[in-house]
Amino acid sequence: MKVLGILGSHRRDGVTAKLVDAVLQGVDPANKTEIIYLEDYDFKPDTYERKDPVLDELEGKLLESDVWIIAAPTYWRSLAGKMKDFFDCLRQRLVRFDKQGETHPDRFKNKHYLSITDCYTGTFENWVTGVTDQSLRTIDQVMSAAGVIKVNEIVMTNTWGIQELPAAKKSECLKRGQQLSSVQKRDDSTVKRYIQLFFMVAIMALAAMGIQVGLGLFPKTHFWLSYSSFVVIFFALLASILHFATYVKHRRK
Repeated sequence: MKVLGILGSHRRDGVTAKLVDAVLQGVDPANKTEIIYLEDYDFKPDTYERKDPVLDELEGKLLESDVWIIAAPTYWRSLAGKMKDFFDCLRQRLVRFDKQGETHPDRFKNKHYLSITDCYTGTFENWVTGVTDQSLRTIDQVMSAAGVIKVNEIVMTNTWGIQELPAAKKSECLKRGQQLSSVQKRDDSTVKRYIQLFFMVAIMALAAMGIQVGLGLFPKTHFWLSYSSFVVIFFALLASILHFATYVKHRRK
């Protein structure tokens, strides 16, 4: 397995780079690792006449890697320009476009990624206002379109003047790196899990309402209508909460 770090910051030795280095240190030595510094590459969008050779090189590195560490700072509440420019220039290669211009996962489908961002904003302010959320959303939107599976994300706040990573944050990075060493090649069981969840809710609701009927705490008339509507509403609410907690809500510290 190969893990590729993609550094989209202005500084080669800044906080973002240190976060990537710490994650790579946690990766099992049996796996290959590499880091690319996007500032070293003068890439441009492909044109109808020719494909950019620099993007050819970067695309090759993406294809030969199993896990990507996508790391860029948050500036002005959004993803740093170099990483955004990389995504924009690579858009024709990351996905397949149909005749209507809709995007579909292509050659990168079922690879995995870990996202990293950092900012000067204080921990409490970021926790309350979500300054780094948009950066992570941008990464997630691009990767989701490409069919790349998210493993985790790392956020660091209060980075003004930081020369070394705090011990707790370095420990977190090492842990994430260790997780990358055993990441599954494929995860296509999301629908299956939601179906299982629906039947679990249905069985528990039937048992609970049956007990209520037996104790005379629930009217016997219109039982199945009440039961069905309860199961559907409860499942929809529970699934929404789980989806928000798993896919929408981002780390803020």
